[in-house]
Amino acid sequence: MKILYLEDDANLSETVEEFLSDEGFDIVAVYDGEEALETIYKHNFDMLLLDVNVPQINGFELLKELRSAGISTPAIFTTSLNSIDDLSNGYNSGADDYIKKPFALKELLFRIKALLKREFKIQSELIKITKEIDFNTHTNELIHDEKTILLNPKEVLLLKLLLKHKNECVTFENIYQSVWSYDETHSEMSLRTYIKNLRKHIGKENILSIKKVGYKLV
Repeated sequence: MKILYLEDDANLSETVEEFLSDEGFDIVAVYDGEEALETIYKHNFDMLLLDVNVPQINGFELLKELRSAGISTPAIFTTSLNSIDDLSNGYNSGADDYIKKPFALKELLFRIKALLKREFKIQSELIKITKEIDFNTHTNELIHDEKTILLNPKEVLLLKLLLKHKNECVTFENIYQSVWSYDETHSEMSLRTYIKNLRKHIGKENILSIKKVGYKLV
């Protein structure tokens, strides 16, 4: 899982980054709100860890802007602000969780894992797609009868998006915003190719085309 971590305290940032990296997460550390905003628009993340009192753009305003832009990436605030009003501001800005400083690293890990489980609506890192095929959300690999199938990065992002909205139609616009970075040029032909490749692995009947709207994983 790829996590963006916004924290202007260099020592704390290094400590948390090292701890989460050892736990198998891919951490991108940034130190001010402007840098965070630019990085999030350029890359896709599975989660955001955001301090509030940071230079340029504070965490609350940053997340409000992301949510208004349609970016629904799960977000946890890590902050020393602890009043009821602060808590209210955090959740009203679009946060999924709020952890007060100082916090134990293991508590942070538990909250991250709990939120990721809720995001995929599962209690395991393995999602069963068909009777024979599972998807490992930690390694981003398909497992077919104990054999590993590697996917390219765009296919991973597309499959995750479809899994998060299983049995729901995911629109072309949503797919383009979630799978391609803002500075990349998407195309209908490229999307069709990724869908075709996923269908080869998990079955054409499991990814439905909704004419002129998008795709649905069933």
